Amino acid sequence: MGQIKAVLFDVGGPLDTETLMDAAIDEQIKISFRNRGFDVTDTKYAAVAQWAVDVYAPKTYQAIIWQLTDHDLNLSHEIEDELYETVPERNAERGNFELRPGITELLEELSSAGLKLGLAANQPRESLDNMENVGILKYFEYREVSGTNRLRKPDPRLMLHSCAALGVQPTEAIMIGDRLDNDIVPARSLGMLTIRLRTGRHAKQQPRTWLETPHADVTTVDALQKTILKFVESPPLALGDESPE
Repeated sequence: MGQIKAVLFDVGGPLDTETLMDAAIDEQIKISFRNRGFDVTDTKYAAVAQWAVDVYAPKTYQAIIWQLTDHDLNLSHEIEDELYETVPERNAERGNFELRPGITELLEELSSAGLKLGLAANQPRESLDNMENVGILKYFEYREVSGTNRLRKPDPRLMLHSCAALGVQPTEAIMIGDRLDNDIVPARSLGMLTIRLRTGRHAKQQPRTWLETPHADVTTVDALQKTILKFVESPPLALGDESPE
């Protein structure tokens, strides 16, 4: 592991808590089903949502809808279309971006310390405008998301693109994310250091092997800050890369 020069951030979870958004999406999906006469109880929905997390479904809500329709393609498209149609209403209700407390100060500190900051996120282009409006886009040297670069996690090329744009090797970067499947696993496959911020729907997602374990798990911005600086000062040895004897 070389000297750490950059930190990549997922947007949803670490920067934007998406707490209100996730709850609103869940409710909209249940409403769409119930309006069609389906008995989707809160208990049933919660079980299917947990299944989507457990199976590492890259697009969580598509997986939930697909499972609840019993794999009915036409109905799945109908439910998904309604979900997209109600995006503006949900975004307005949540103020477009739910800035995580303490993140602005963390980004300021990391930037002032000379670290290059970049994004590695499955987000629409509009998320960049939202980040600008809450005052954090200025801290990022690399400002592309899936909606602008047409790459989407867990495809590791999204992170490779971010590193290349920052002029660093993956082994010189830390990936900060809230999901094992979309953040930690692809980042580790490239040799990046990884920190999972346990938050939201994927907070209890479990690794399937030791190779999918993050180099650190944190639950607060304060712990995230301390862990990043610790890794910059003394990068840890590779975690779990050796085959068991």
